[in-house]
Amino acid sequence: MPSFDVVNEINTQEVENAVNITRKVIGTRYDFRGSETTVEFDKKTPSLTLETSDTMKLQALDGELVANLVKRGVDVRALDRKDPESATKGRVRQHVVLRKGIDKETAKDIVKRIKDSKLKVQAQIQDEQVRVTAKKIDDLQAVIALLKGADLKVPLQFVNMKRD
Repeated sequence: MPSFDVVNEINTQEVENAVNITRKVIGTRYDFRGSETTVEFDKKTPSLTLETSDTMKLQALDGELVANLVKRGVDVRALDRKDPESATKGRVRQHVVLRKGIDKETAKDIVKRIKDSKLKVQAQIQDEQVRVTAKKIDDLQAVIALLKGADLKVPLQFVNMKRD
């Protein structure tokens, strides 16, 4: 039976490229001269740490980073921004966690939307993804269109399309 998986994946290489571009831009911008502004990317967790001298610069830094992420094809709905906090020497720091996978609540919402559509498909939650199977490819394509039109909190990708 044909099937596909609904996942939330992040291309960490593209995130790293966006961070490097942001660092270059920050080094040349006039409003960041004289401020020790840093953008760190931790691949293991994956998360970003933005640090600068004040909240105005933090907002500008965040805007520049988001613009570069969008240019590199990373969906900003995958960003989970924490509240800015004080750092040493009167600086401001913000942690941004990159969400991977689909949490249980979102997965249940996806399955409910699919079942409410009355399409002849089966959807099941598998770890941090949702597997959708059907007898016809057209039904699977209808599910993809349905989920693309849905306003969910996480970005979705449709992978492992298998045909029989």
